Amino acid sequence: MAETKPQTLANHTRWDPPFHFYVLPIFVLGLILTLVHFFAHITGGDMRDHVHAFLLILLALAFLVLASKVRFYALKVQDRVIRLEERLRLTQLLPEPLRSRIPELTEGQLCGLRFASDAEVAKLAERALNEKLSRGDIKKAIQTWRPDYWRV
Repeated sequence: MAETKPQTLANHTRWDPPFHFYVLPIFVLGLILTLVHFFAHITGGDMRDHVHAFLLILLALAFLVLASKVRFYALKVQDRVIRLEERLRLTQLLPEPLRSRIPELTEGQLCGLRFASDAEVAKLAERALNEKLSRGDIKKAIQTWRPDYWRV
């Protein structure tokens, strides 16, 4: 994947324009409009109008939850793949005393270590284990960034 700008801690967050700037705003707007419709018609009309307006709110909420869950499921699968890739990478790069401690690394730590270069990953993995570094702390400690342009 051709990227024009090298990836760093400051710019590694990935935005998916169709999802973040179309799907989510449409669903949020739909929820807002259904709430406006409901409260605009709450005082007048018959019970069927209220039920219809309330059903629209439920549907708008359901679509918003569905979009969020689909996104989070995809991210969770990617985290699992990253965990597997990093365990395999660490098995090849870490010296034996550290290699036996790979199972102690959390999913967050493994996801943070994926950005560390091969030259610094052993030292950073040891720090992560000994100091219980978080994903964010690991990313901040990286000196030579190893980009991941495929994350969605």
